[in-house]
Amino acid sequence: MKTTIHIETIEAMRDLALQIASYSKPGFLICLEGDLGAGKTTFTQFLGEGLGVQGRINSPTFTIMKIYENDVNLYHIDAYRLVGEFSDSDVEEYLESDGVCVVEWYKNIESLLPSEYLSLSIEWTGDTSRKITIEGSGQYEQIVKALSH
Repeated sequence: MKTTIHIETIEAMRDLALQIASYSKPGFLICLEGDLGAGKTTFTQFLGEGLGVQGRINSPTFTIMKIYENDVNLYHIDAYRLVGEFSDSDVEEYLESDGVCVVEWYKNIESLLPSEYLSLSIEWTGDTSRKITIEGSGQYEQIVKALSH
């Protein structure tokens, strides 16, 4: 199932992330794609806020992954520098874990992903506006359906 949402402001991005956080539970996988600066990390910051994460959430580009401990842990992975298979990485174990996992640049590791996840593709449409295409299957269909109203 797929839907497209147009947002005009950073506050609308926050509202979307908080709404998705309200559905999130341990084991959820949220995959993000979009140009540099499109809002992937910003979305993750707002999602973390919705999950109750304390402290600053920032991009894990150089560390690959950051873990934010909370009642429901947030695992934030940036796969920008990961291309193809990478057997020496511990990232795989977090894709289906006891927390909520967010993967930026997920297409770089798509072969490692489980069959069900929620994906958001974020595209610039103006200085502050974005077009966000949200797609999900299985347990994620209910979220896409709720967001399409």
